[in-house]
Amino acid sequence: MKHSDLISLVVTTYNRSDALLAVLGGLAQQSDTGFEVIIADDGSTVLHQQAVLNSEVAKRLKIAHVWHPDVGFTASRVRNRGVSVSGGSYIVFLDGDCVPETDFVSEHRRLRQERCFVNGSRVMLSSGWTQEILANDIGVPGQSIGFWLKHRLQGHASKLTGLVRLPDFAARCNANFSWKGIRSCNMGVWRSDFVRVNGFDESFVGWGHEDADFVLRLHNAGVIRKNGFCSTEVYHLWHRESSRAQESRNADRVRERQHTLQVLPAEGYSESVGGKDMVITRLG
Repeated sequence: MKHSDLISLVVTTYNRSDALLAVLGGLAQQSDTGFEVIIADDGSTVLHQQAVLNSEVAKRLKIAHVWHPDVGFTASRVRNRGVSVSGGSYIVFLDGDCVPETDFVSEHRRLRQERCFVNGSRVMLSSGWTQEILANDIGVPGQSIGFWLKHRLQGHASKLTGLVRLPDFAARCNANFSWKGIRSCNMGVWRSDFVRVNGFDESFVGWGHEDADFVLRLHNAGVIRKNGFCSTEVYHLWHRESSRAQESRNADRVRERQHTLQVLPAEGYSESVGGKDMVITRLG
């Protein structure tokens, strides 16, 4: 496949191999196979790494596993490092607990547009049902309308938009910056635009708002938000919330930057390329 046609899926993970295996299971069922998978591992233990790399589903995909030591929540850095070993002209960021529908790649390909990034959507799954899915290896992609109606009525799924596919239309695009609904757990962006803003800002540490900062700088660079609702939904497996200790500080930094035309981060993608503490394992 030509570089210009390849989509690189950068999937973040940390010590949750069971959820990541469910995500890889969804990726193995994609109708559009023109993609590679980059597992961006934020310091998982050897046990979790091997559970994924030795799995049968991993052998069915073209995978690069990028790992660096656990020094806390460093999502910006691990995403940048994932991109650094990818080869596609279009990048889709996906969290390792967000299971894609079978047309996830094809829908991102359908919606991609020059000088736009696609802000995806998600269906939240309940705690109890998430445990059942992972314990019994229940596949959620490709299920029937009846299956989803049942679990929606039982309160296990937050909405039914995973069943709906709307066409590409002008109202998907929003030229204004808005914090609402920013989803780095499901986001597509052209590599050229990612490089233009020098990726995620690695000076954001701890949970929160590194994705809003990334979107703000894309906006300042003239890249328009395009909403992928009723097209690119993923099924978000429940998890306990991460520590919010840094949230307010990170939010304040984004608010300060809203009053500027800042495009480049304090510490970005170019600083991450070739990191000496990065370990790369390739499969397929």
